[in-house]
Amino acid sequence: MAQNKNATIRYKALDKCFSNPYKKFYINDLKDYCANFLSEHNGYETTVSRRQIFDDINFMKSEAGYEAPIESMKDGRKVFYRYSDPAFSILKSPINPAEMETLQVALETLSRMNNIPGFDWVNSMQTKLQSGINTGKQSQQIISFEENENLKGLIFLNPLYQFILNKQCLHITYKGFTTEKENIFTVSPYYLKQYNNRWFLFGHNHKEQNIQNLALDRIIKLDSCNTSFEECSIDFKEYFEDIVGVSNDLTKEVIPVKIRLSDNIVPYIVSKPVHESQYVKENILHLKVKLNYELESLILSFGEKMTVLEPTELVDIIKKRANNLKINYECTSSAQ
Repeated sequence: MAQNKNATIRYKALDKCFSNPYKKFYINDLKDYCANFLSEHNGYETTVSRRQIFDDINFMKSEAGYEAPIESMKDGRKVFYRYSDPAFSILKSPINPAEMETLQVALETLSRMNNIPGFDWVNSMQTKLQSGINTGKQSQQIISFEENENLKGLIFLNPLYQFILNKQCLHITYKGFTTEKENIFTVSPYYLKQYNNRWFLFGHNHKEQNIQNLALDRIIKLDSCNTSFEECSIDFKEYFEDIVGVSNDLTKEVIPVKIRLSDNIVPYIVSKPVHESQYVKENILHLKVKLNYELESLILSFGEKMTVLEPTELVDIIKKRANNLKINYECTSSAQ
C-alpha cells in the first residue's frame, strides 16, 4: 500500500512537470523533482530511479493509467517531456481502473471495521468513498458532506502527518490572524485535530518549552530541521477532555458551568452534546469544563436561546461581548 501511495505522489509530481509550459523537464529533472516531492511529502529523504520514471511515464500514457498525452521532444542531443495538450491534467481525469481497484479494496477493508469499538467514524468514511465511486453512475447527486474545499492549509495536512509519524522536528513559518509579520517556530509535531471545519497542529515549541496550537490555514511553509525531536508525554485524549474546541490553558481549572436553554433547543443539545460532561435537567445545561474562547463562541452562536447562569466570570464575559455586538448594530443604524 505504501508503494501505491508513493506511485500516486510521483504521478502528481510528473503531472506538474508535464503541464508546465515554461520549463523543459529532462529525465534527470523529472527524477530529481519526484524525489524532492516525495521527500517533502513523506518527511524523510526519498530517491527515485530513472527506470522508475520511465515506468511511470508508460503507465500514465496507458489505458489502465490516465491516457496522458505525454510526448518526448528532442532538444539537441537531449530529450524533454511534456503534455501535447497543455490543458490536460490527471487531476481532471476520471478515476482510472487501478485507482478504482484500490478504492474497492479500501471499502472492503473499511466494511470489516464497522463493528469494532472506537471505529464509528468508518461509517461516514465508507459512505463518502462509495459516494465518490458512484458519482459517474448517478444522474443526480443523492448525498453531500460538509467540507470546505477552498480551506487554506490542507496541503500541509499529509506532510505534517508524515512528520509526526517519523518523529521529525520542523521549522514552521506561520502568520497568525492578529500579527503583521511572519514567525518561524521550531516544533516537535505531535497531533492533528479538526474542529469547526478547521485543522490544527499540536506540538512542542522548542523556544517557549510548551505545547503550541497552530491552525493549518495560517501556516506559510514547512521545513525539516536537525533539531532533536522532543518526545511527547501528553495523552491527547485526556488533553481535550476538559475543553470545548482546541484552546487548552493548562493553568486553568475545570469549573462547573450552568446555562439555561430555551425549550426549542433542548432536544438539539440532548441529541448533539456540546461536551461529554454535559447533562440537562429542567432546561438547565450543566457542564464541567475550562473557560475558553471556543466555549464563549458556542454560547453566542445560539443567541438568546442560551443564557449563562454560572459562573459569574463567564456571565460577565458573555454580557460584555453581547453588549459590544449591540453597540455595533446601533452604530450601523445611526450611519444609515
